[in-house]
Amino acid sequence: MGLFDNIKSAASGGQSSKDVVFSRLPNTLEEFKALPQASLTDPFDTAALTVLALCFYPQDKDLSLQMVDYLKGPKPLSAYDKQFIADRFVDQDYIPRSYFKGTSPANDYTPSEPYTVTVKAGPYAYQDDGYAKLDLVSSGADSPRQIQLRKAKDGKWYLWEQFVLVGIRKAEGENPWA
Repeated sequence: MGLFDNIKSAASGGQSSKDVVFSRLPNTLEEFKALPQASLTDPFDTAALTVLALCFYPQDKDLSLQMVDYLKGPKPLSAYDKQFIADRFVDQDYIPRSYFKGTSPANDYTPSEPYTVTVKAGPYAYQDDGYAKLDLVSSGADSPRQIQLRKAKDGKWYLWEQFVLVGIRKAEGENPWA
């Protein structure tokens, strides 16, 4: 251990980051569940899978909601949750794509391959026992968005709450002022 390593560690607040990479995109719920990240043993993976699941909503609402339900585990989506998601996709269906690397308003939030989501844990990510509050960076926002996960008795991290479907800068293709 170097002389100043403990200072660097303290200054960073113990933050950590993980790039979750999807080498291929699933076409079915079974393929989604077969992804390596779908074991749900890592909260970073569950957070990234939430983004991926929400990306399917504009093309296949039912499949997207089935994927999110899988991520919710023992607490399935309520009618309110489903309506909330539907409301968020009314005029900005590109929001979940904005969390992938390579996206920007200028390229209409088109991700680069391999599909990568960066998930970060701030200094207070694990302050509540059994919960993880992680940050996702959107290329269309100035501040990260949070997602909260909860660890169940089975040792898996499930989606508890998401705050990722909030407004971002319009995609250039949909912005009449761009």
